[in-house]
Amino acid sequence: MALMPKRVKFRKMQRGKMRGSASRGATMSFGEFGLKSIENGYFSDRQIEAARVALMRNLKGGGKVWIRVFPDKPITKKPAETRMGKGKGDPSNWVALVRRGKILFEIEGIPMEVARECFRVAAHKIPLKTKFITRDSHA
Repeated sequence: MALMPKRVKFRKMQRGKMRGSASRGATMSFGEFGLKSIENGYFSDRQIEAARVALMRNLKGGGKVWIRVFPDKPITKKPAETRMGKGKGDPSNWVALVRRGKILFEIEGIPMEVARECFRVAAHKIPLKTKFITRDSHA
């Protein structure tokens, strides 16, 4: 099952701007180690799930994971071979708008080397440049 809101006020949303850095969700709140975004972009529901699965597989049952992003923005798509005009397309998938500085995942209860390796594997599933951080470093 895909990650998406249970219900929304409006089915379609405008694209908006993707500049600036994150003011919310930019500090470690739960775990000891985190994966921080260092660029702006979209993070789709499938990519979040793929990164989560990669993290869990590398944890091998230990540790606790927090997912700090949620896909709440609908992306619309018009059918193939449709002429221009005739309105906006139907929602096709959901994305999380990620600004630089946003913490994507947090982990606790495992050694630093294991956490670093887990995040390295998960980062390959993420369409953004990321950085490994610890609670004390916060850089």
